[in-house]
Amino acid sequence: MDLKEMLKPGGRGVFSSASGTGIVNSAVYAVPRVVEKDVVAWGMIDGRTWSNIQENPHASYAYFEPGEGYKGTRLTLVLARTEDSGELLDAIREGVRGKSPVDPAALRHVAYFKVVEARPLA
Repeated sequence: MDLKEMLKPGGRGVFSSASGTGIVNSAVYAVPRVVEKDVVAWGMIDGRTWSNIQENPHASYAYFEPGEGYKGTRLTLVLARTEDSGELLDAIREGVRGKSPVDPAALRHVAYFKVVEARPLA
């Protein structure tokens, strides 16, 4: 599984998580950072997604490649670890500056996920 090839820059996706009681939340997320062969990471704000992964480490991400149609990848994820500071969080904050409606200062965490499974979107 070559995550860097599967998750081309310029796309976007939907990150889905569930609370400890099973209440589902889905949110539009940018392409994650591929940090290891089978580990991806996102910057996160103190919102529902962050709260959910604290209660339930299982999540999924549906990535849509840039352009028309339904080309992309579905990732099944398990939370591996989190960080509240560091170089990656700083880089993610800088990367969203001027490109996202999210205030870079609101990004307070990095969540690292092990990719358990990757399947085509369509």
